[in-house]
Amino acid sequence: MSKPPKKPPGGGGAGKGAGKGGGKTGGKTGGGATGAAPRVPGRQAAGGRGPSGRELAKRVHTARQRSHSSTLWLHRQLNDPYVAEAKRLGLRSRAAFKLQQLDDRFGFLGKGGRVLDLGCAPGGWLQIAVERVGSKGRVVGIDLLPVDAVPGATILLGDFLAEAAPEQLKAALGGPADVVLSDMAANTVGHAKTDSLRTMALAEAAAAFAAEVLAPGGAFVCKVLQGGTEKTLLDTLKRQFAAVRHVKPAASRADSNELYLVALGFRGDGGA
Repeated sequence: MSKPPKKPPGGGGAGKGAGKGGGKTGGKTGGGATGAAPRVPGRQAAGGRGPSGRELAKRVHTARQRSHSSTLWLHRQLNDPYVAEAKRLGLRSRAAFKLQQLDDRFGFLGKGGRVLDLGCAPGGWLQIAVERVGSKGRVVGIDLLPVDAVPGATILLGDFLAEAAPEQLKAALGGPADVVLSDMAANTVGHAKTDSLRTMALAEAAAAFAAEVLAPGGAFVCKVLQGGTEKTLLDTLKRQFAAVRHVKPAASRADSNELYLVALGFRGDGGA
């Protein structure tokens, strides 16, 4: 198991934006991930240095038409080293680094694997998955929102909860999935418990779907928020998988309450 990259100075990064399903905020909408793992971005990429050698943060002035919260969000984006590095590498979102770091640690994206990305907009996770499984692998994404083409991936427009979706997705993959990914998060309403419960409902739906399409030995990765009712989901995953871990990758911002569930070694129908 390889060690995850060190967290850059000043904190890490966030997910794929506001979250899949609820809409991952995109970065650059073209290009694919590079073959080699990118360096961990540092502050220099975001703010530069002053005459004294101290790092300078980019400042955002509150415009008349921009709310204070929007100004704070924009300031964070402009001074986030993962945002700058994602743009430099042509990645769709800074969240691509989260999947990269999770796979560096657990190695679930094997060469030649079949990968399904639920709620795949804007495509950053698809880019990493295509790179990791190689030309002999298959990567399929599905989202309610249109997603620009990602070289090497098949993207379906639709709802993964639709009755016909499991068979359609397995047909696109050419067989059962080796990995099911979900970085979905519900649109937030500003109430922490409600937001967590709504995102947890998406995670539970993704886990149930994964149990339908995963091959024995497969892996499931999904986003959850701290504070939700996770016990039911954890108990289910522990019955279905050989190992289940809670992980906060370095690319998740320090002030974010997101975690990732990584479930490895799917037991097949007998484990449900």
